[in-house]
Amino acid sequence: MYELKTLLPQFDIKLPTCMYELKNVSLSADPATSISSGGCSASEFSSSINSRNSVTCALDLDILGRQIQHLLKQDDTASIAMRQEKVLQQLEALKAQLGKIRADLGVCGKTVQHTTAYQNGGLKEVPLQDIVINGHPNFIPYALLALKNAWRDLYTVNVKTFTHSTMADIGPAAREFEAKLAKIPVNNALPNINVTLIWKNCEHTEMISSPTMYVPIYGEVNVIRYLGRVGPVEYRYEGSPLCNEIDLVLDICYQLLRCSTHKAQVAMVRLLDKRLQQQQYFGGSQMSVADIGVYSSLIRIPAITDKDLTPALLAWRKRAKLVTQI
Repeated sequence: MYELKTLLPQFDIKLPTCMYELKNVSLSADPATSISSGGCSASEFSSSINSRNSVTCALDLDILGRQIQHLLKQDDTASIAMRQEKVLQQLEALKAQLGKIRADLGVCGKTVQHTTAYQNGGLKEVPLQDIVINGHPNFIPYALLALKNAWRDLYTVNVKTFTHSTMADIGPAAREFEAKLAKIPVNNALPNINVTLIWKNCEHTEMISSPTMYVPIYGEVNVIRYLGRVGPVEYRYEGSPLCNEIDLVLDICYQLLRCSTHKAQVAMVRLLDKRLQQQQYFGGSQMSVADIGVYSSLIRIPAITDKDLTPALLAWRKRAKLVTQI
């Protein structure tokens, strides 16, 4: 036949030395259990077949069993345990270094609350960033004041106010709002979030939660949703059976603030009365962020008077005022 040329010459293959070297399991110090000599010879193997009384082959199951037992007795597990203990010690040292760095930077470890999936609707929690809220003095976000009062023993909402160059004067109502915010003490021992409120000539109340990119959240109701999500556990509603009900009440508040006529505003108030029903609060027997949204919305619309409110809403407003203190 046609003879082909050798394409690959002969090379001496050298094994790498960078890999972990395993012990040779075929070698043993016990001559009785060693099979390094290549096992039994052909004659011995032949005689073992012809005679039951001849010397058994080196590959006999009993010999293999003794070899396995010999391997199990080796002290490899002790070295693995020592290496694992060393890794754990290094991790503890790294944790201590990170704790020292955290303390030097003045980062509060209580800012992030670790909760179960039920308490926070299965959301993954991340470290909170300081948020910025742009608001017009004609649309004062009273929800910040209400939440700061309602959460004073659970969570600290630290609000600082500034005036943008587009505003010549913020007016008496905004100044009174600032004074009430300043009267509420700040407890740094509690979990907290820092809020910067900027009085600005803007159409909608907007919140910026990311310091690296401008992604605003529009509307006071949506700001309430965000603060309720990151605030105290008692006011987180996404894992509650009344989650959809609370969201519906907040949606009604959003529509109420955008009604152009008094007739439309009264119609929204009637919807709120239906959602309240016979409950003490919109979230059931305890106050929720839905009550904060309704209370702040009613304050922002002075055209809605006591005559427009039902007896159930008037009684609810008295209960809510004891908590919000506005």
